[in-house]
Amino acid sequence: MRKIPVGILGATGMVGQRFVTLLKNHPWFEVVILAASPRSAGKTYQKAVGENWRIDAPMPAYSKKMKVYAVEKDEAFIAKKVRLVFCALDMEKDEIRAIEDKYAQKGIVVVSNNSANRWTTDVPMIIPEINPDHTDLIKIQRKRRGWKGLIVVKPNCSVQSYIPIIHALREFGPRQLEVTTLQAVSGAGKTFTSWPEMLDNAIPFISAEEEKTEKEPLKILGSLTNESIKTKNGLQISATCIRVAVTDGHMVSVAAKFKKKPTLAQIIRCLKQYKNPIAHLNLPSSPSPFIHYFAEEDRPQTNLDRDLGNGMAISCGRFREDPIFDWKFVSLSHNTIRGAAGGAILTAELLLAKKLI
Repeated sequence: MRKIPVGILGATGMVGQRFVTLLKNHPWFEVVILAASPRSAGKTYQKAVGENWRIDAPMPAYSKKMKVYAVEKDEAFIAKKVRLVFCALDMEKDEIRAIEDKYAQKGIVVVSNNSANRWTTDVPMIIPEINPDHTDLIKIQRKRRGWKGLIVVKPNCSVQSYIPIIHALREFGPRQLEVTTLQAVSGAGKTFTSWPEMLDNAIPFISAEEEKTEKEPLKILGSLTNESIKTKNGLQISATCIRVAVTDGHMVSVAAKFKKKPTLAQIIRCLKQYKNPIAHLNLPSSPSPFIHYFAEEDRPQTNLDRDLGNGMAISCGRFREDPIFDWKFVSLSHNTIRGAAGGAILTAELLLAKKLI
């Protein structure tokens, strides 16, 4: 199989660096373009990043001497070199939306880590193990926009820590969720070195995070219509999002009310026997199992469990009955892998398997 040439927009930031790392020796994709802001353009990737390498793995050798291009100024050149770009830009939403549209207009597949297009009517928001059928919206997008490219987005990192568990229990009709997220500093694109104020600290506010955590699941769990995604009815989510002194890994405490209260045995059955709708595709980044259930009272733990499935698996535990809701539990995912770059790469693998690239 000839590898698909891809580019990374926003390659010098933390999520961009994670893309660079995860795409090293990828069996389907080859990074041929690294792009960032004008201040990085023209430099080698190693020089552009400088001392700001923020990933816990070394900078891959393949990337060090690659020239960095300007996302907007070199757009025409980049579009000639790649068939797909991963977008990890850190800009205003309107600017990101305009850039993603321009690349898609040029026939490029855009898989975005950004929130700019998450609520665009004809753009699917994908967690491959939950709603792979939403990729059918791409046909509508291409027809409506008159382009051969496409835009697909992945959801917010906090959402992916708990919605897979709720989806696994969908037969019992989830109705109300009280969600408290404990989010790592890397979710802000920082480390303890660059953000020393986070040491021995917790901050009970993350800008715009609670709205994303409450609303994005309704699109992910929604149904595909002839023109768009109809958001899920009958599910209410209330979220509190807290930044905590952890390097990587978003943990979530959830209290859930169901239409029909399941037993613990039924919960465990649903989690352990979850039918992954993309398992048959054998996608390179797809973890097996997708969901890990822990019976131990003190699991999952961030340091022990965030790297399950190479950082792509979801783990959960501490299921216990709740006096106000029905059940409460704790779940965990790796925010910069599953929640960001890894989730976007898996989505791109899904698109390729479905012959949309």
